[in-house]
Amino acid sequence: MAQLSYFFAVYGSLVNFIGINALLALSLYVTLSAGQLSLGNAAFAGIGGYTAGILTTQFGVPYVLSLLAGALVAALVGFLLGLPVLRLRGVFLAMATLSFGEVVRIAAINLKITGGAEGLMGMPTHTKTWFIYLVIIGVSYFLAKLRYSKAGWSFESIREDETAASAMGINTTYYKTLAFTIGAFIAGLAGAMYAHLNYIITPGEFGFSAAVNLLIYCIVGGSRVWVGPVLGAALLTALPEILRGVGVTAGPIRMFVNGLILLIVILFLPNGLISLFQRRRTVDAGVLASLGIGEK
Repeated sequence: MAQLSYFFAVYGSLVNFIGINALLALSLYVTLSAGQLSLGNAAFAGIGGYTAGILTTQFGVPYVLSLLAGALVAALVGFLLGLPVLRLRGVFLAMATLSFGEVVRIAAINLKITGGAEGLMGMPTHTKTWFIYLVIIGVSYFLAKLRYSKAGWSFESIREDETAASAMGINTTYYKTLAFTIGAFIAGLAGAMYAHLNYIITPGEFGFSAAVNLLIYCIVGGSRVWVGPVLGAALLTALPEILRGVGVTAGPIRMFVNGLILLIVILFLPNGLISLFQRRRTVDAGVLASLGIGEK
């Protein structure tokens, strides 16, 4: 017990940030599952964070209600944004959502209610480690069930071939907007929890680098299964601390290692690190079948 207490005293913040980043990666997983390359989820997290922070600091709204309000506002903005921008595809959609993120960041810098460039201060630190991972379990369970639902199969059909999905009678506009809205809700929830994890949030925390990092989490971990983004977020969030533990403290070297991991995954594991476990399971099943032990 003493060792566990020491671990959380030293690495508690890291454990919390791994959980928040995993939630953000799951939010992007939803939109990627429908074939939509969005870079706006960091902005949705910012909207959720600022909404929840303003409600608690200036209006005295209880913690849980502020989380729900932040997630719902982000989902509403995601829905309204999705209606026009989801007509775009690929890099054009990515650029449109990235531009939206810059609009949100600049607005946060210039609005008095958000604290301007200095950020919003004074949030009570109500977000606890157990609550973060309880939310991750709930969101993961929802996404696992969603994958095998009618909506999940529609998402996958759109990702594989949107034209063919539309010809089969799938309402592609509806399901793309649904995926976009669900992703915005999860991102807003993560942002609201993050706002109550720290005393302060600033516009720079939800900018371009945050948007790109979420995409990298999904690429490294794998975006075909919900476990992949969680794995990618955990690895890359913990990587600086791991490198520090082996004596690598220079920032450029850590960035080089990040880039090297991303390059290796793209070249040799296009489906992400999660494919290593899937491949092992397939090999094990093949061995059992060759021995006559598999399913009849």
